[in-house]
Amino acid sequence: MIKTLLAFDYGTKNIGIATGQTIISSATSLAPLKAKDGVPDWTQIEKIIKEWKPDLVLVGLPLNMDESESELSTRARKFANRLHGRFGVKIEMIDERLTSFEAKGEVMSRGGSRDYKNNPVDSIAARLILESWFERNTL
Repeated sequence: MIKTLLAFDYGTKNIGIATGQTIISSATSLAPLKAKDGVPDWTQIEKIIKEWKPDLVLVGLPLNMDESESELSTRARKFANRLHGRFGVKIEMIDERLTSFEAKGEVMSRGGSRDYKNNPVDSIAARLILESWFERNTL
């Protein structure tokens, strides 16, 4: 059965988004959303969820390197709970350690801008979160 997934890389200024389907196990970055102190425009998220109709929504969990929780991981969990509560979507939290670092490396390897404030890597990180889910969940 083909499943559509959305992945979110939660952040306080930007929220990265990626989508993919299980039939081809590939992910595509979407335009990131702006957030104000971690609060997204919920109407934009509603449009994305209505457009993609995901069977599963992944939310990156930013753990510390020692696997302990951080303030940001608490906020990411709250974001995931709100996604579930508002839209009734199935949620899975995914360890996202090093995805932002890997996303920045990907941009640099292509000769892209290191101005991450104006060229955020959040949606690349969301794509990496989704790709890691596919790697763990392929038959």
